[in-house]
Amino acid sequence: MLAALLDWPQAAFASKVEIAGGAATVKREVDGGLETVQMKLPAVVTTDLRLNEPRYATLPNIMKAKKKPLATTTPAALGVDVAPRLVTLRVVEPPKRKGGGKVADVKELVAKLRNEAKVIS
Repeated sequence: MLAALLDWPQAAFASKVEIAGGAATVKREVDGGLETVQMKLPAVVTTDLRLNEPRYATLPNIMKAKKKPLATTTPAALGVDVAPRLVTLRVVEPPKRKGGGKVADVKELVAKLRNEAKVIS
């Protein structure tokens, strides 16, 4: 949806991404093997779990991160308008569902489906 709204090219489930000369070459896994797609940048690329190896935090790095100052900013400082763009007109509960009924045998079920529900002709 984002790619369509921005009118940018899109590649989904990328397992390898190479960027060179203002273009991206994306390899993706499909049912029949690998597919290679090349597109101009900027583009929207979603990744597969095989793209990167996870990095696990070590205890010394966690302790260093605790000491680092955390910079905070406001949306106004970034020039972002956070005013709501949607207006809720009304909220209505869905209609209550009727309880089901029991039938004695298959003939009665078929008759109800044919005559009442009209799903069998």
